[in-house]
Amino acid sequence: MADELFTRSVRIERPAVQVFEWHERPGAFARLCPPWQKVEITAQQGGIRDGARVSLRTKMGPLWLRWEIAHCDYVAGRQFRDVLLRGPFAKWEHLHRIEPAGPEASVLHDEIRYRLPGGWLGRLAGAGFVRRDLARLFAYRHAITKSELEVG
Repeated sequence: MADELFTRSVRIERPAVQVFEWHERPGAFARLCPPWQKVEITAQQGGIRDGARVSLRTKMGPLWLRWEIAHCDYVAGRQFRDVLLRGPFAKWEHLHRIEPAGPEASVLHDEIRYRLPGGWLGRLAGAGFVRRDLARLFAYRHAITKSELEVG
């Protein structure tokens, strides 16, 4: 079964190094969690560098879903990737990439390759929901990142 691809980008009026450093700050992930989404970090080892890990749980309806994520492909000032080790998706890889857009601006790219569980039936039942949810989530995340860096 083919992977799904979700991408979103946002221009931020700050140098790429500052945008990347913001992602490395303690608590950055928590600030990116929208208020309508129940997320609890249950364990965290390291930051966003290769080998760092995060365990969390999210609430979907009455169910709590567990996620175990490892970080890899760290390139200082440029990118890092989150890879699902265990969780509600058959596959989940999230590449965070920051590109310079001149000396005082950058573009944050989020690229998620994922596969829903349950084969074609899971895709039929959940593809539209997941895409809408991701669009809403990344509109929020990009607004928060942009606001904290450009204003704060």
